[in-house]
Amino acid sequence: MRIMSFMFKSLSKIASFFMIFIFLISLVNSSVKAEVFKLGVVTFLSGAAAGPFGVPAKNAADLVVDAINKGKLPAPYNSKGFAGMKIIPVVIDEAGGTTKQVAEFKNLVLREKVDAVVGYISSGDCLAIAPVADELGTITVFFDCGTHRIFEENSYKYVFRTGTHSAIESIALARYLIKTDPNLKYVSAINQNYSWGIDSWNEFSSALKTLKPDIEFKAVLFPKLFAGQYGAEISTLMSKPAQYIHSSFWGGDMEAFILQASARGLFKKQTPILSCGETAMFRLKGQMPEGAILGAGRGRFGVYAPDNELNRWFRKNFIKKYGIPPTYPAYKMAQAILGLKYAVDKAGVKDKEKIVKAFEYAEFEAPSGKVYMRLGKGHQAVQEIPVGKFTKKDGKPSVKDVVIFSPECVSPPDGVKTLDWINQGFPGAKCN
Repeated sequence: MRIMSFMFKSLSKIASFFMIFIFLISLVNSSVKAEVFKLGVVTFLSGAAAGPFGVPAKNAADLVVDAINKGKLPAPYNSKGFAGMKIIPVVIDEAGGTTKQVAEFKNLVLREKVDAVVGYISSGDCLAIAPVADELGTITVFFDCGTHRIFEENSYKYVFRTGTHSAIESIALARYLIKTDPNLKYVSAINQNYSWGIDSWNEFSSALKTLKPDIEFKAVLFPKLFAGQYGAEISTLMSKPAQYIHSSFWGGDMEAFILQASARGLFKKQTPILSCGETAMFRLKGQMPEGAILGAGRGRFGVYAPDNELNRWFRKNFIKKYGIPPTYPAYKMAQAILGLKYAVDKAGVKDKEKIVKAFEYAEFEAPSGKVYMRLGKGHQAVQEIPVGKFTKKDGKPSVKDVVIFSPECVSPPDGVKTLDWINQGFPGAKCN
């Protein structure tokens, strides 16, 4: 009996140890799961927008996520992961149109179980994704798309945009023309026939008319998105010469237009105003006309970026890894991921309600300088906006005559629609 009692006690102890061991293993496993933050990343990986926009953005995401996971970013982002959680990216191609993107977004949320999504270049995709993101309750950070309509026509709880919208840059371009050319009289335009192109022209032309009512528009053209061939439009622009030609073309469309127009001499007497021109200044340095007025994706990105520690780190490591300087889509992807890191770090947990609260009206640092989430009830960013002219400095692409406009000069107050603010004469604007 003593032997059996001893064996029974021994087995009981072993069982107890085993149960404790199983319990500890389950704790470790749950701890490991809690340390992961699954992040959907959406950008163009195929099609005309991939080369100048999507791939640089994806490269920036790879660079920044890897550095965050290793805790190698400069302060204030020198802590590991999102609130200590390792970031696991799930990358999706944005090509294919809005219907496909809505389906892909639902797959990211419902099948991949991502904790948040950062992405989208196309304004059309952003307009389609925003209501779905709110319906599914998924924190979604738009890194690039520009239409002002997202937060001016609707209100969203889980959707944020860490870049400024198109109207802010359109107003800056109009103010730049007024400031730098006292003989300004004639302007033409060529923009893509969809939300981004139409909105950009409406904002720019309205701002110009408000600032200089006697301005005349010679030719206003809207070819279809991704047309690629602009022979007829170039003929029209040459037959109705203006001093400037405004265009919000981006990606392959912009590069095709510059190449075809330069070859036909369109820019010998007419200066292009390219709101997305910065992305092409290195790729088309031989074709970009001297003096072309260049926007940089609605912020101080690329050659317009300030000299701060985050920018020095970003440019150095991007060039080291990919062999070329980062253009504005790369800056804006990095900015969106850093904005999300700021919010999750501040929340301290993977609780979307707390992350939303931390993100609203946030002010955070980026390679482009300070980002202020002031519009759209704290969900839409504003920043300083630079405008300058293309030139070659020692044979290398550069910019000159740069003017930096403050957010207070080009942004309407929160709750005021941009076109109303423009048409009322920019009430309350504070310009240098």
